[in-house]
Amino acid sequence: MTVYIAMDDTDNLESRGTGRLARSVGTALAENFRVFGITRHQLYVNEAIPYTSHNSCAVIHLPDAVERDIPDIFSQAREMMLDDFIEGSDPGLAVADASRISPALMAFGRDAKSTVLTQEKARTLAKNLGIRLEGLGGTEDGVIGSMAGLGLACAGNDGRFLQVGRIREITGPAEVPDLLAAGLDGIYTLDGRAVTSGFVRTDAGKSVKPCPVGGKIILFVEENSGDLIAVKRD
Repeated sequence: MTVYIAMDDTDNLESRGTGRLARSVGTALAENFRVFGITRHQLYVNEAIPYTSHNSCAVIHLPDAVERDIPDIFSQAREMMLDDFIEGSDPGLAVADASRISPALMAFGRDAKSTVLTQEKARTLAKNLGIRLEGLGGTEDGVIGSMAGLGLACAGNDGRFLQVGRIREITGPAEVPDLLAAGLDGIYTLDGRAVTSGFVRTDAGKSVKPCPVGGKIILFVEENSGDLIAVKRD
């Protein structure tokens, strides 16, 4: 069973984003656990919801961890988040084994993409499902996004990878075989055609952003005047 570590609202406009902090936590956890990847999940952007820039959460995936590891995982992630606390942020942390992530939590995650939710609902879900959840400062509104992140990441068909395989080692334009060898399970055009050769273009100095789709790591591209352009999906 995979253990998921979800964090939300850890930054302000002047600080590093939640994704960068998640990668730092992932690097620390990798000393004791295999990190499959880190995903970013877009949540609802609405004037009723305070957020820094994009209102997204990040989730670390540990496929070989088990439930008895969760206290240590939670403690380590919590300590790093508290050490990195930024004034003006409202961080939340949630850690759960996949067996705890019920259809109700997956539905909560989907709702968080289009609905204004409450801390009360997030905390009640965590209590009923036996999930470790904590607000780590400010208003603690990050508990909403972190619980949503668990449901979205476990469902396996939302967001994009911030880190997976060796993808971040390849920046700028790259050949399709190199990207597949770095950890992608497939590359597809937006109209459904599999891509097995060619050159994928992305911004200089940037890596491609594949998506979790049905448990696989998939990069989407669009064709423009014969070029394959990497698509960054929310």
